[in-house]
Amino acid sequence: MQRPILFSLLFILSLCTCGRAPKTATSGNLLPYPSNQQERLRPGAIAFERLLCNYAENPMVIDGLKPRFSWVVSAGGTNRYQSAYRLLVSSAPELLAKDVGDVWDSGKLAAASSVHNEFGGESLEAGKTYYWKVRIWDEAALASSWSPVQTFTTGLQGEEAWTGARWITVPADERTSEHRFRNVQTGKMEKPISATSFPAGYFRREFITGKKVTDATVYVTGLGYYEVYLNGKKVGDHKLDPAPSNYDKTAYYVVLNAREHILEDANTLGIKLGNGFYGQNLAFKRDPESEKNLAYGPPAVRLMLKIRYEDGTSEAIVTDGSWTSVPGPIVFDNIYGGETYDARFSNKGWNENGYDDSRNRKVTVTSPVVGTLKPQVIPPIRKLKALEPQKIFRATNGNWIIDFGQNIAGWIRLSVREKAGTRVHLQLAEALKRNEDALFLGSTGGGASGLSQQLVYVCGSDARESWEPSFTYHGFRYAEVEGLSQRPRKEDFTAYLVSTDVEETGDFQCSDSLLNRMLEVSKWTVVDNLHGIPEDCPHREKCGWLGDAHAAAEFTLYNYDVASFYEKYMEDIRTQFRRVKGAKEEKDFLVPTMIAPGRRTSTIAKLDWGVAAIYLPWYHYLHYGNEQIVLDNYADMKQLTAYYLSFKNADGIIENGMGDWCPPRWDRRKNPSAMECHPVVSATAYFYDILKVMKTFSVLVEDEQYTRFLTNEISDLRAAFNRVYQEPIPGTNHRWYGSQTATVMAMQFDLVPGEEEQSVLNGLIYDIEEVNNGHHTVGIHGNRYLYTVLSDYEKADLAYSVLTNPEFPSQAFILNTGFTTWPERQFDWSTGIEFSNSLNHPMHSGFAAYFYERLGGIKPVIKGPGYKEFILDPLVPEAIDHADTRISSPFGVIENKWKKQGELFSMQLTIPFNTTAILPLSAARAGTVKMNGESWSGNAVPGASQTPITLGSGTYTVSYELE
Repeated sequence: MQRPILFSLLFILSLCTCGRAPKTATSGNLLPYPSNQQERLRPGAIAFERLLCNYAENPMVIDGLKPRFSWVVSAGGTNRYQSAYRLLVSSAPELLAKDVGDVWDSGKLAAASSVHNEFGGESLEAGKTYYWKVRIWDEAALASSWSPVQTFTTGLQGEEAWTGARWITVPADERTSEHRFRNVQTGKMEKPISATSFPAGYFRREFITGKKVTDATVYVTGLGYYEVYLNGKKVGDHKLDPAPSNYDKTAYYVVLNAREHILEDANTLGIKLGNGFYGQNLAFKRDPESEKNLAYGPPAVRLMLKIRYEDGTSEAIVTDGSWTSVPGPIVFDNIYGGETYDARFSNKGWNENGYDDSRNRKVTVTSPVVGTLKPQVIPPIRKLKALEPQKIFRATNGNWIIDFGQNIAGWIRLSVREKAGTRVHLQLAEALKRNEDALFLGSTGGGASGLSQQLVYVCGSDARESWEPSFTYHGFRYAEVEGLSQRPRKEDFTAYLVSTDVEETGDFQCSDSLLNRMLEVSKWTVVDNLHGIPEDCPHREKCGWLGDAHAAAEFTLYNYDVASFYEKYMEDIRTQFRRVKGAKEEKDFLVPTMIAPGRRTSTIAKLDWGVAAIYLPWYHYLHYGNEQIVLDNYADMKQLTAYYLSFKNADGIIENGMGDWCPPRWDRRKNPSAMECHPVVSATAYFYDILKVMKTFSVLVEDEQYTRFLTNEISDLRAAFNRVYQEPIPGTNHRWYGSQTATVMAMQFDLVPGEEEQSVLNGLIYDIEEVNNGHHTVGIHGNRYLYTVLSDYEKADLAYSVLTNPEFPSQAFILNTGFTTWPERQFDWSTGIEFSNSLNHPMHSGFAAYFYERLGGIKPVIKGPGYKEFILDPLVPEAIDHADTRISSPFGVIENKWKKQGELFSMQLTIPFNTTAILPLSAARAGTVKMNGESWSGNAVPGASQTPITLGSGTYTVSYELE
């Protein structure tokens, strides 16, 4: 039996074993807790490594009033697991110290669940801090000690919680700098127009405390980006708050701790406000005369500083009409075009005590159209890494070019000493022209957005001055500097990676440095494109294209903690839904658009893009095991499935789709035929997989009628796909589905009838080796699965060969061309042609999930989502002799360090507490297994082709002989 059939059987088994939704803490079996009897303890054997509330440690704010609690535990020995737990939530630490859970005492629950246990008490109060701890019982019914005390704080509920805080904005445009204008010219404009952004805001408010302060918390939400200052010091280390959203449906507020900055006397609050995506009024103009643009309106901000005093009283300082507006030095800011800072207009001390604001205007109180205000619980955007210049050289135009050595998203900090009024101009780009003597601007999309990536600093004095932007970010590796009187010094320019600060949770390293480099490039490409949403690129569009998001999702989930990030993005997708007629026009559907969130929504999502609204909850559930994302989106996913089913034609095929985006040589205008797989074929293959996903979800939520319906649809679509698309390859005895992409997807999704698997495999191999001389022809859909599928079908060496082929097209060819992130298009640049389109597109990182799921062999399964149960099954090419793979699962670290020595294959495994690993070995290999140096006497079945080994928690050395 081929490996894919084994995984199919595991999938079918999972449908039988997950018939009911996972139990929450309140639905477990309550055991009597002997309050007057000492529990049997296992002191020191169990240690709590991490304690999480809604994915975060001690969160300053949570969304909603039903938190979920998780804990990561370490324990010695093997086959260790949790048999019960007791969780206490208290209103005060003093009560918790006495083991009193006055808010909720779960009692001793007989439950193995150590992740996502839902609060089961009465309703929590809004805006209040709570304290919790947990203890567990192990497999021998021995109790652990109590965990360390943790906290969480609930968010604001309702308009009254803002205590009268109003939205404020700039009262008038007082900019007079001649540098406030930029040229705007999209590809449709015959000549550029001069335009400017909405003015940035500088707002201030003085207040007096007069008493000893115990706590000071800022609640702030912006329509546009903002920074908050207290007594001249920036509050928090966040950048580019808040995360983008569909502001008229959902806007996010951020909670910041301001205690260290507040004084027990006079204080000054300051807010700096930029346009962000909300006030983006210049890019993507339709024509030079049109006033239509993608702005929601002028930026605005709303803030509440809640102060608590030692005597038990409290007060709130809020934005209202008493605040004043100060003209400032940011004279232009646009999320696409960049920022201009004219230091001649700086107002030193504007956010400090003692500043004379007698000539300032009162702010304007406004009433923008805003949806639900929710707490921003995803990790903030931060400055994550500093890069120093690697090289500085002259361009042909006489300006200086700085090479930072890596394509990043972020900005540059500069330090200059020039005469007052000197304009220092930085033009940012991803690449040089092929002769390497000038910037290549074609990949950053100025022709599409109408704006070029530029940072401009106007010196305010003759002294040395330093600056970095506040309200923009760019995608770049190079900067051309104009306006300096002498050669720039390396120490005067620093590039910063600026991105959502998601925790890195995975790593893969092997004996092949080329594969290691591919992983590094894949990670850079993903991180460069996380700015509150998963973007397509950090320069030209900065848009959350749904197809790009799901193409890269599995790789992203292996490498980063994006649990709350993807939950937030599903909110963006949901609030972007539009009403549309189905293909047969018999009813309306609410369905996603191609892009979410924002005004640049494109059109109704084609199937292979729109399925992100189902795939993202699916991948999330597989990797994190929290059924809430399924419950929250189930009704929408059913409706979306029905919408795409309305496109079923008389042959049973779903006539909808965008296609296998960006295969080699493909240009949708100049060479559309290079997309060898017809869009409907790949989309129909995706939809078959989606039907199986929806069937799993229907079982999870006990939607039995829908399960039966989907069972029939799955059977019908499988038969139709093979009837319509499977075909012989002329001149051979092989069969396939007309293209590498269609064939790979059919094999990945179990569309191929069992008796024809070998013939179809041979057809795929024939096309790779004989027709395309060892190369792939796939775009993002096919490339995601190509190497995994070949490995599954015992062709790991061919997978490696295609991946590392040094000639075009291949991943190796792209790296050998000098890219440090994956480019959107794939052309043979060895011919000297210029680059094109984006050079930083994370959709092409999707293939690198192969490093984890096949070379590392770690794969989650639906039978035990969130790595409660998982596969350990590396499929290894001859060219690699060792690999170390590590991921941080919801239960703890999973690690597989394997190596080959001749015909002996050995793995050093780490399996977390409370989890189970399955090693699906062949019977031949299982017969040679040694476990921790001892021969293994397993449960081999005579005549069976597979002998899976099941391992509980612990560390193991497993070795066996290769056939």
